[in-house]
Amino acid sequence: MSTQSSSGVDANKLDEMVAEADTGKRSPTGRFALGLLFLVPLCWSLFQLWIGSPLPSQFGVGFINDTQSRALHLAFALSLAFMAFPAFSRSPTKHIPIIDYALALIAAFCASYLFLFNDELAMRPGLPTTTDLVVAGMGLLLTLEAARRSLGPPLMIVAIVFLAYVFFGDASWLPEILRWKGASFEKAMTHMWLTTEGVFGIALGVSSGFVFLFVLFGALLNQAGAGNYFIQVAFALLGHMRGGPAKAAVLSSAMTGLISGSSIANVVTTGTFTIPLMKKVGFSPEKAGAVEVSSSVNGVIMPPVMGAVAFLMVEYVGISYIEVVKHAFLPATISYIALLYIVHLEALKADMRGLPRVTPARPWKIAVLRSGIIISSMMILAGALYYLVLAIKFVLGDWSNIGLLLLVVVGYLGLLFVSSKNKDLDMGDANGEIVKLPVFADIYRTGLYYLVPLVVLVWFLMVERKSPGLSAFWASILMAFILLTQKPLKAWFRQQQGIGQQFKQGAWDLIEGLNTGARNMIGIGVATATAGIIVGTVTLTGVGQVMAEFVELLSGGVLIIMLLMVALISLILGMGLPTTANYIVVSSLMASVVVELGAQSGLIVPMIAIHMFVFYFGIMADVTPPVGLASFAAAAVSGGDPIKTGFTAFFYSMRTALLPFLFIFNTDLLLIDVTWYQGVIVFIVALSAMLIFAAATQGYFFVRSKRWESAVLLLVAFTLFRPGFWLDQVIAPYEHYQGSELIQYIDEHPTLESVRLSVEGENLDGRWIEKTVDLPLTKIGSASERLFDGAGLEVRNDEGHVLIDNLVWGGVAEQMKLDFEWEISGFDVANDRPAKEWFFIPAFLLVLWIIRRQKKRLVK
Repeated sequence: MSTQSSSGVDANKLDEMVAEADTGKRSPTGRFALGLLFLVPLCWSLFQLWIGSPLPSQFGVGFINDTQSRALHLAFALSLAFMAFPAFSRSPTKHIPIIDYALALIAAFCASYLFLFNDELAMRPGLPTTTDLVVAGMGLLLTLEAARRSLGPPLMIVAIVFLAYVFFGDASWLPEILRWKGASFEKAMTHMWLTTEGVFGIALGVSSGFVFLFVLFGALLNQAGAGNYFIQVAFALLGHMRGGPAKAAVLSSAMTGLISGSSIANVVTTGTFTIPLMKKVGFSPEKAGAVEVSSSVNGVIMPPVMGAVAFLMVEYVGISYIEVVKHAFLPATISYIALLYIVHLEALKADMRGLPRVTPARPWKIAVLRSGIIISSMMILAGALYYLVLAIKFVLGDWSNIGLLLLVVVGYLGLLFVSSKNKDLDMGDANGEIVKLPVFADIYRTGLYYLVPLVVLVWFLMVERKSPGLSAFWASILMAFILLTQKPLKAWFRQQQGIGQQFKQGAWDLIEGLNTGARNMIGIGVATATAGIIVGTVTLTGVGQVMAEFVELLSGGVLIIMLLMVALISLILGMGLPTTANYIVVSSLMASVVVELGAQSGLIVPMIAIHMFVFYFGIMADVTPPVGLASFAAAAVSGGDPIKTGFTAFFYSMRTALLPFLFIFNTDLLLIDVTWYQGVIVFIVALSAMLIFAAATQGYFFVRSKRWESAVLLLVAFTLFRPGFWLDQVIAPYEHYQGSELIQYIDEHPTLESVRLSVEGENLDGRWIEKTVDLPLTKIGSASERLFDGAGLEVRNDEGHVLIDNLVWGGVAEQMKLDFEWEISGFDVANDRPAKEWFFIPAFLLVLWIIRRQKKRLVK
């Protein structure tokens, strides 16, 4: 029997929408098919927990190498894709056709071929047998079909285009700039399937090694009730404010984003409760849906999960997971706070009110004081916990792991005991609507024990510096323990009957969480494998270099035009590709191109900045009409027009689209090379700039803004984000010298710590390269010694031309892809000039002037 949400939408249809996007639309009624779709995901989760545990690596129990684990990971994903996702919209959903059983078995065999015959393939590298080639060919075709079923046609089409380029790269109808010699079937299949260069490459390895366990952890946490807890806390904190349900939607989506990597599931999960209440306080259906879409999509950029992309960045950029989280945290936080402010402005414009409070409001001074006390207490508690753990490790030594385990268990039991003294949270009425506004003081204790696994995860990642996979494993094991015990222990603490029944219910919750976590991974596993075809094409054909020339030709070497092109490519591809696949494709093709062309323009773009740029525009595709799946999901809940919802959501998300351009030119936003106090200043200024930008684009600050006031606010926002732009107009950032003066200048400046070189020369492909690089110098020795020890670079003077004579393998210069016989045409030295932050003063004075003008109108 179908149920109706408060917006009049069939709740079963919403579940179908999520299933179609994430877990599979098929729900068979037959015992055998139902059993398969239950047991196979369960076995997949158990397999991933096993290989993620320390047992295989540290004790050699059931050890398989990385390639073999990728093969089995893909075997599970492909077989489930054929069983859980119907072939066509009219295909049966209540049973699995025989052909799909057959395809699932064949796909599983082809994928696990590298596991089953690992030793044999290792003995004949590059010499495939006929069987190898047949298996590889069938595996590729079935992977493409699985992608079509689980992700839609776009990713499959893009992969086929790249695969066609592998075989027909020498076709006469191709533009000359794109041609290459082409590959034989044997070479292509070997590269794509029988090695780790294609399908079984880095992306699938990340999916198998890291992503699965994080997605599983999120699924277990949600199964335990954390998602409901986050929603209730958000409503308790913000529901009474102007436009309160919309603000609660933003906050709950931010908290849900901590454990979920799916924007569509986020929309349906939180939107079922938030959208009807937004409409009740005055939001139109389209605006209510757009607020939910914007906040849900932002959940994907919120560390630690980040829709699997964080772990791909670890491999592609070559930095630690902690560094990725550090770089991602500030932009994501600013974006969420700005969305809260946009919602507030919308509420002001429409003179909305919040939901009625159950308890009388306290004076704002007392509320601020209470908030300060709570935050201070949490910080003190976190510090005390940190030093307690250090003390336990110091006192117990080799036995410290047992002591820490006891600390975790005691902490969990203590918080669960506190929770048991409060009534369990209720999601709402039969229509999915929260009956009354919850009181924070009454509900925050009910879910404090959910913080224990999150603290364990953060501790392993941030303090112990364990691998993401191992950290997620221990957090998932703790979540399994919580799922098994929370209900029987609560019943025991409450002195209730039926503890055995509660334990059975807990066991069933655990099994369901393991099953859901695996089914949530089907699309990601298939997407990373299919994207591997595209990455394999890039490595096999060298099309990346061709793309560099092509983009340089179209952009004329202008960096901002090139960035706009990359953003457009990401948006277009993202209309049909999931965020993870979109990121893999665009970053593989464009990241190095942007870095290289930026260097030619004299702008050194950190690799992490361009990868974050690609990622941000990839997630925007879930919003952008006409495809934006998250917008369609929100419109289904709100009853609004999906296209209008998408355009409104895109307008609200302009701040998210602005951030990538800003952190390309101002890497302080990514906390690159900034101290902690500089980071605090960057956060305050960047947040102020983003709020001012939101006010300018909304046309409302304290009152409705005049057009020229909005223009001034935009100018102020730009100045706060890029104060260096105005300083560059007054004083050039660098003084340029000829390359022939390099050695003499370094000798005359012993305190010089780095030098910015302009180099040019021909690479191995015959392309003429011009680029700018920053190279470190040591402080001791002659100029030649300081260059060699600091940057791994030797130079020689050849008739007034300074040429690169030698490169140290693994040195900074070699990593910057400099080459022998390239000429150092010049170098730049930073000018001694005032701090760019001086421009903040006139910018903030302008804001104060606008505020004064608007407050006068407000009084009138």
